[in-house]
Formats: sequence, C-alpha cells, structure tokens
Amino acid sequence: MSSSSPATVAPGSAASEPKPQPLSAYEFKEYNRLAEHMDAFHNHFRSSWNLLYTSASSGRRAQGMSIRAFLNAGLEFISHLEMHHSIEERFVFPDLAKRMPEFRNGLERNPSGDGSKAKSSDQESKRRKAAELLQQHVEIHEGMEGLRDYLRRCLSGETELQMGVLKAQLDTWGTVLWTHLDQEVLALGAENMRRYWSLDEVRKMRM
Repeated sequence: MSSSSPATVAPGSAASEPKPQPLSAYEFKEYNRLAEHMDAFHNHFRSSWNLLYTSASSGRRAQGMSIRAFLNAGLEFISHLEMHHSIEERFVFPDLAKRMPEFRNGLERNPSGDGSKAKSSDQESKRRKAAELLQQHVEIHEGMEGLRDYLRRCLSGETELQMGVLKAQLDTWGTVLWTHLDQEVLALGAENMRRYWSLDEVRKMRM
C-alpha cells in the first residue's frame, strides 16, 4: 500500500516533481470521498436545472406541472443552491483553503444577502484575487437573483410566465453553473486531494 502522506510538491519545474505512487483502490476511495459526496449534491442541482431549461427551451412545462408548481420548483432550486453555497463558504472552503488555493476566499459576495455590493478598493482587490471557484459563486448568485426576481413576479401575477424570457434568464448563467459543478468535484478528486492532505486528514474531513 502506498504512503498516506500528501505528495511533496518540489520547487522548480513540473519535471522535477517526484511522481507519486499509484493509489490503491482503497486509498482512492478514501481520498475521493468528498468528491463523490459533492457530486451527489450537484446531480440534484443538474436535475433541477434540466427541468427548468428543458421546459423553457420546448415552451412546455415539464411532467404536466401546473404553473404554480413549476414556479415553486424553480424557486426551490434557487433556495437549495443558495444554501449549499452558504454552507460551503462558511464551513467547508475555509478549511480546504488552508492548503488548497482553489478554495481561497476574497469577499466573493455579501453574506447578508441584501444584494449590496462591496465598494471599497480593498474589498474589490480581494475579490479579484479570489480563486476561480469562488468567483464562479459570485456569477452564479448574480444569475440566481435575476431568476428569483422573475419567478416571484410570475408567481404573484405581476407578470406572465413566458418560456422565452425564462430561457434568456437561464442562459445568462448556465455555462458558469455547469462549469462550476464539474470543476468543484474535480478539485475534490482523489488525485488532487492527495497533493495537499494525508489519508488520515481526509478521513477526518466532514461535508
């Protein structure tokens, strides 16, 4: 069985780095546990997105849903995704960011949820330095706010649900969402996690 210690990243070129020993099936499963757990959440979001997008593209509500049920399904999707990201940013990413640059934070979005944006140059500087995964959270939440506003106005009767408008709303952030769902799982995958953490450390991680 190979060592459970994280692989040492030597300074200099990639060619100078020692090639890590292959993981056993057991070690791979242990190192890959967080990725599998995350992907299970993400598959739920993919399914919810597909329900909305397929309906918006075809012009027909999925599965014979009523308008109210369809709109509530969209709002529930947004609520669950928002909660998922909040948990990640508060409890998961800070621990991972101690060693993994992929998860370093930079005041990505206002935790108060009131929609106001950071104005100071210091905050903007930190935001620019945020890792790509966290920057994606910013873009995703901007898209979510637009979609939530539209669905709420449709639900209240203020405006009529139009599938073309819904599709346009989804198109503004669909690419970044799907990219994020894939990249986050890859960052938590076994081969990447072993670079930063020992097997014992990974076993103690919770999500």
